[in-house]
Amino acid sequence: MPENLQLRTSASAAGSEQELLNLFRSRKADAMRLFYERYAGFLAAVCSRYIPEKDSAKDVLQESLISIFGAIEKFSYRGEGSLKAWASRIVVNTALKSLRQHGKLRFTDEFPDIYQDDETPELQHLPAKVLHAFIRELPDGYRTVFNLFVFEEKSHKEIASLLGIKEDSSASQYFRARALLGKRIKEYLKEHE
Repeated sequence: MPENLQLRTSASAAGSEQELLNLFRSRKADAMRLFYERYAGFLAAVCSRYIPEKDSAKDVLQESLISIFGAIEKFSYRGEGSLKAWASRIVVNTALKSLRQHGKLRFTDEFPDIYQDDETPELQHLPAKVLHAFIRELPDGYRTVFNLFVFEEKSHKEIASLLGIKEDSSASQYFRARALLGKRIKEYLKEHE
């Protein structure tokens, strides 16, 4: 069978996560490639929310993929979407580990005065790419807590436990991040009216 046809057959056989897992379990050579094609973009975006520097994000993503491929046999399938969620958790944990190792997770209870406005800016006119750029510009501690709270849906108690900080510090970091983002968004929208 020509290689291209065989590859297309395997790709179509991996339509669902369960089918992709079956390819891994039957040790099909293209299972890793299919996983990469399906999830690399999403996982890179998750990684870049925590690690804004491109080269560092690539390193963290590569380390995450090695962990994913090394542990995929132990993964317990719980329905469609569970593989993607599991892989995402590995990326987040690898990113947090990298931030810790490089001394980037600094938290303080002293904060500069930030203009806080309870009014939420209108986001429908803000391109997603711009919002993600603003999130990446946040100080490391703010960005990490913001991402864990908003995207990973962790409570401040869970975040505090994960990061080794006080629950109040987690909440403060989140609210300061939100205030900074709100300010940047309003400035952007005002400039682009």
